[in-house]
Parts: sequence; structure tokens; C-alpha cells
Amino acid sequence: MAEHFASVDDYLGSFPGDVRTVLDRVRRTIHEAAPEGVGERISYGIPAVTLDRRNLVYFAGWKQHVSVYPVPEGDEAFQRDIQPYRSGKGTLKFPLDAPVPYELIARVVRHLVAERP
Repeated sequence: MAEHFASVDDYLGSFPGDVRTVLDRVRRTIHEAAPEGVGERISYGIPAVTLDRRNLVYFAGWKQHVSVYPVPEGDEAFQRDIQPYRSGKGTLKFPLDAPVPYELIARVVRHLVAERP
């Protein structure tokens, strides 16, 4: 990921069609789950959705998965639901060879919004 992208659209456009389709839906899911007025930018070389001009959630595409960062605390049921996708302390990886749980991504976003100071 040594490339620098001017916009989220440029970033998404760098992926092949099948991955791009998943990333477009992840992007849409995040925006639908977040409050009105969110923005987006490239931060650390990947898309970040912002709330009040502060990064709320990041998402990225890879060869075999898409990732969402960071991982909110949430309750016990939420932790149980995200466990199969955990990759390290702050990353959720969703394999591209399985259905992506978009509703779970929406829950991640809602938890991140609720946990903001």
C-alpha cells in the first residue's frame, strides 16, 4: 500500500471489480449506520469516515479480506459476534471468500459512535 490516494473514490477505484463492490457496500453501510454529517478522507493511506472532523472508523481492502478498524468495546453479545473476525486487538478482518456481515459492520459503527467522548 505504498500508493497515495487523493480521495476515497481514488482508493476504491484502485481495486478490481469484485473487491470494489464489497468496499463500496462497506462504505455505504458505515455511512448509513453513522449519524448525519459524517465525512470521509484518506488517513494512514486508507479511507477514514469522520465525525466532527475526527476519524471515527477506517476500512481497507486487501487481496483476501476487507478490514475495519478500530474495534469498539461493546457488550458481551457484541464481543461474541465479532470474535470470529478479530485479528489483533484493533482489527476486524472479513474474508472475501465468505459473505460479509454488513449488519455487524453497522453495529461496529453504532458502538464506535456511542463510545465517543
